[in-house]
Amino acid sequence: MSQREGGGPVRAIVVDEGAMHLIMSGMLGKLPDVEVVGCFSDAAASVRFAEEEDVHLAFIEIRMPGESGLRLAERLIALRPGLSIVFVTSHKDYAVQAFELQALDYIVKPVSLERIERSVKRAQAFRRLSESSRLPESMPPGKREFGSIRIYALGGLELFSGGERVKWNSRKSAELFGYLLLHRGRMVSRARLISDVFGDLPPKNAEIYLNTSVYQLRKALDSHGLKTLIQSDADGYGVHLDGAWIDFIEFEGRLRRNDGITPFEPETALEIEKLYAGDLFGEKGYAWALGEAERLSAVYAEFVKKLARKLMERRHTDVSLRLLSKLSARNELDEENVELLLRAYAIKKDQASLAKRYEAYAKILRQELNIEPSEELRELYAHLQSMIGAG
Repeated sequence: MSQREGGGPVRAIVVDEGAMHLIMSGMLGKLPDVEVVGCFSDAAASVRFAEEEDVHLAFIEIRMPGESGLRLAERLIALRPGLSIVFVTSHKDYAVQAFELQALDYIVKPVSLERIERSVKRAQAFRRLSESSRLPESMPPGKREFGSIRIYALGGLELFSGGERVKWNSRKSAELFGYLLLHRGRMVSRARLISDVFGDLPPKNAEIYLNTSVYQLRKALDSHGLKTLIQSDADGYGVHLDGAWIDFIEFEGRLRRNDGITPFEPETALEIEKLYAGDLFGEKGYAWALGEAERLSAVYAEFVKKLARKLMERRHTDVSLRLLSKLSARNELDEENVELLLRAYAIKKDQASLAKRYEAYAKILRQELNIEPSEELRELYAHLQSMIGAG
């Protein structure tokens, strides 16, 4: 096998029909620090490639001739244990099986650049972790300290111990860990867990599922020497995470310590932005987490707008446009974000993009809310158009 390891871009392959090779290569080519090293239409060819070359990320279609994408993912992970798998498929019915394989993401076609970028950012984070945080092989799992734990809950839910990913034994055990993660530092009663996490089940079944999920969670953690992470008493459960690195805690902590804006250090601010790989728990969409997910999303949006303003002041307009466009994909109705996009296009003297963005915003307002853009935005648009024309 190739010995190329360490830094450099994330090396990605695409396993799908020929048309998707062009689409995925085009999208991935627009993202920094990712390199498409192979496109394949059959499973066998992709396996032969992975046997000889380093591969960090694989985008796979579920249904392919000869061998299913699920089976292919198993084979690739056996070859490359640190490989991140993203299923990009036209079929919605395999999500459960995909996540049981610990897939990084499951994207239903048609794909968007914003959606692909979110997956790539998580793969990049996992790769950095596996290459920089791996404990010495001589250290047995039982000796690992909680300080070696890294938890990624923005955009999904992944737990690493000493650079090794913990494999959830079931969806409900993962959800239970996520719930305890949000309530870290305190015990949660069994009654509340049953209500919030297993509330869609009859009471008797919910009790059984809770017990089973606790057992599965402890079993998954025990294989990494982390069984004591889960605490219990006569009434409920809690999670002990002193010293663990948690992405959403790190994100807000860095904002509190230094918002990356004052004093303005572009590299520091962009590092903070990269921590936000997606909304809390991503596509899992746990009902009990929606309030916290919305709060963190609002914090992120406010930070990006401040960052974009500062970048535009420094004439880093292309970076501003990238961040603001990503924010627009999350919320097309955010007028403040549209205003910043219009100002960025004006700085670039890009009248065509300025008009296109404004008209797209006006159209969606009419369709969704049956209203027109505010008078302030209409006046700003007219002013920026005339400014570009005069220039």
